[in-house]
Amino acid sequence: MAVKLTKKYDLHIEEAAQKIRHIVRNTPLEYNHTLSNRFQANVYLKREDLQIVRSYKLRGAYNMMSSLSSALLAKGVVCASAGNHAQGVAYSCNHMKVRGVIFMPKITPKQKVEQTKMFGNGYVEIILVGDTFDESADAAKKYTQDHNMTFIPPFDDLRIIEGQGTVGMEIIEQFTEGKIDYLFIPHGGGGLCSGVGAYIKDHSPKTRVIGVEPAGAASMKAALKAGHPVTLENIDKFVDGAAVKRIGDITYSICEEVLDKVCLVPEGEVCSTILKLYNEDAIVAEPAGALSIAALSHYSSEIKGQNVVCIVSGSNNDINRMQEIKERSLIFEGLKHYFIVRFPQRPNALRDFVNQVLNEHVDIVRFEYMKKNERETGPALVGIELDSYTEYEKLWERMKQYGLDFTPLDPASDLGKYIV
Repeated sequence: MAVKLTKKYDLHIEEAAQKIRHIVRNTPLEYNHTLSNRFQANVYLKREDLQIVRSYKLRGAYNMMSSLSSALLAKGVVCASAGNHAQGVAYSCNHMKVRGVIFMPKITPKQKVEQTKMFGNGYVEIILVGDTFDESADAAKKYTQDHNMTFIPPFDDLRIIEGQGTVGMEIIEQFTEGKIDYLFIPHGGGGLCSGVGAYIKDHSPKTRVIGVEPAGAASMKAALKAGHPVTLENIDKFVDGAAVKRIGDITYSICEEVLDKVCLVPEGEVCSTILKLYNEDAIVAEPAGALSIAALSHYSSEIKGQNVVCIVSGSNNDINRMQEIKERSLIFEGLKHYFIVRFPQRPNALRDFVNQVLNEHVDIVRFEYMKKNERETGPALVGIELDSYTEYEKLWERMKQYGLDFTPLDPASDLGKYIV
């Protein structure tokens, strides 16, 4: 039975579920005690991070590829992806014995590149192009035309959306505790959000569906404001699984109808959520996978006492990124600060700074002179870590009382990105 939308698309999600049932894992819907206690709600996690390729993307990729004729499959397929869609296509290529060419942005974590090769098992070629998904996608589409192959889009195709929508079908089947009051869905291009959102609204119309995207790549928010998809000039690429400059045309049309709200989550808050999930529940979530859980703090008063489902969309996180994740988290939590300090030109000025300005709640985690030829008289970059955000004002007051000439440095500014 098709999911009926009031506009121009019908989605055959239950048919897609039949096509992919022998390939994908029916991932668990788990009650999470930690989050439930924190938000005084009944919080359930749909664990797509436990999917075969460690994300939901296999669902849409295989559903579309299985719909292609043998003649088209013989010519091969092409896709562009920041990693998870690539792995879904690679796994499908290996299973179906089809040649695939996969374009990935140069910034894609090495772990995702290696995983894609592994899942492809010799059936895929990987080409790294561009600094964003959009640049990589442009190159992939040109390659597709030049080589007469079939392009497998990451989100803006009904067959992809139908495959991703099977996550929503499983949620409805698995949830047995009454009605779902809130569903939080991460999105970049909107494939998961449109498919799951459509199925949920068709089967549980009173559920409030919240789309969640990174604040630094808010393509859905911009599209909803403009009334149509728009291309963002610049985006923060950190949440690589959701850092998309332009929402899809089809996905926008569906999301506009099925989303109740869009929540923007700062990248630093995503990082804090990743660390909490790992430390408290041993859940390894990638940045995009943590988006839906990070959004809970934005709805803490609304969800109290409610049944809440968050989709953990993926766990393909590169361990080499953990230092950056920790850094972004500390800055977001107000526990790490940077200053340009011009120390007074007298003996023992640095020692006095350490003894008189810092205390047991404050630690220097970075110190370097800005000028190599004026080490004793030039300004210094000083990184400070606090054990509580409430210590910041006290530190500021001590620095002024000591008579320091200093300038706070915002790591998110252009200058901060260059120096820090």
